[in-house]
Amino acid sequence: MLSNQRIKAFVSTAQPSVAREFYEKKLGLKLLSQDNYGMEFEANEAHIRISVVDKLTPQPFTVLGWDTEDITATICNLTAIGIKFERYNFIEQDENGIWTAPGGTRVAWFKDPDGNLLSLSDKQ
Repeated sequence: MLSNQRIKAFVSTAQPSVAREFYEKKLGLKLLSQDNYGMEFEANEAHIRISVVDKLTPQPFTVLGWDTEDITATICNLTAIGIKFERYNFIEQDENGIWTAPGGTRVAWFKDPDGNLLSLSDKQ
């Protein structure tokens, strides 16, 4: 029923102007609309709704992620504009913060201004 419909992801923000700057300017997503309740962006035909909330407690797990063609190059580009990648002491990560999952997928994590955990991944 919904398998042929476009999916929309939701993330929350308590600081909409900072979130807009981050998602639009730093991550390069296309702003489609904005109102008092949030903003909607497009990334490779998928829509992401950033909902405005009064208070936000970020979840300790990934809430949004991107599959990349070259995770290392993407990390270098994002690091160059000030995005910091997360380091965890319970998994082995390389110098770029990339963890290789047992199936071969490589993953790295970073946070948006509200502390939402985002990820990049690619498969070698």
